[in-house]
Amino acid sequence: MIHGHGDDAYQYDDIRSDFSSNICTPFHQHDALRKHLFLHPELITHYPEPEAWTLEAMIAERHGIDPRCVIVTSGATEAIYLIAQTFRMKHVVPATSFSEYDDAIRLFPPQDLTHTAIWLCNPNNPTGRVTPRNVLGEMVRNYDLVIIDQSYEHYTHRHILSAKAALRHGNIVQIHSMTKTYAVPGLRLGYIVTSRRHAAALRRQMRPWSVSALAIEAGKFLLRHDELICHPDHSEVLRLQKRLSEIEGVSVLPTDTNFMLCQLDVSTAAVLKEYLAQEHKMLIRDASNFRGLTPRHFRIAAQTPEENDALVEAIKQFMDSKNNKKQ
Repeated sequence: MIHGHGDDAYQYDDIRSDFSSNICTPFHQHDALRKHLFLHPELITHYPEPEAWTLEAMIAERHGIDPRCVIVTSGATEAIYLIAQTFRMKHVVPATSFSEYDDAIRLFPPQDLTHTAIWLCNPNNPTGRVTPRNVLGEMVRNYDLVIIDQSYEHYTHRHILSAKAALRHGNIVQIHSMTKTYAVPGLRLGYIVTSRRHAAALRRQMRPWSVSALAIEAGKFLLRHDELICHPDHSEVLRLQKRLSEIEGVSVLPTDTNFMLCQLDVSTAAVLKEYLAQEHKMLIRDASNFRGLTPRHFRIAAQTPEENDALVEAIKQFMDSKNNKKQ
């Protein structure tokens, strides 16, 4: 899906508050990372490792697992398409989940219909909910392959399956996103954790040099600095959720993360998005292109308290105008 994601501020002149991306607001700066990369200009004059072996080894050490079970990718998105290309069996994607899974499956249609894989986004995008352990256990028992996208694993207090625990099950393929963990979407950095057998199959489909030298070096630096991991302020998320729910004509679903799914009783998310962008220089995510959702669904991620309050007031103004027209 080339179009229809969040963080599309490039389409507007002057967006000042971006609620459209699920990336957690970094309350730290990336000065240390920028300085580190600045000290290594030689990285741009040489090819990177054909596969990011040194970073894979560091990730494996972090999780206490076999390096042969780790595959570094150019963001979680490359991991999604690599998995769909490699395991071309029958795929099941639950309703109201990340659209990229369906797109990847369409690009690499199933060839083996005797085996079935299920995709799970956990925490889920766009709802922000975490799948209970008992449900996950049922999936592991009932499907030949369970693909778990844990891109937002650091954005919740709920239990998330560890990499070591995932490897105890030979049929789990886990996706992780350093992009989300450290709020560095421009770097495109993610990784897969799975059994040695599945990892070997995935490696046979990989393109060489898919991860840049700068991204590999950044990943190694970030793994040495846990203080740079992003953690949302869940109390602020709950406050924003409550304030939005108080607006007449706006419904807000429960969430376990920093982002939440909302629905309008009148008008559409596309109209609200344009109004907020043009009149208030704010950006939200029109969620109508998620399977199972409607033109009235939108998604927002909590920002600073000041920005959140401004968003609430702007949406309230929009809804007041629409509700007045109904009367």
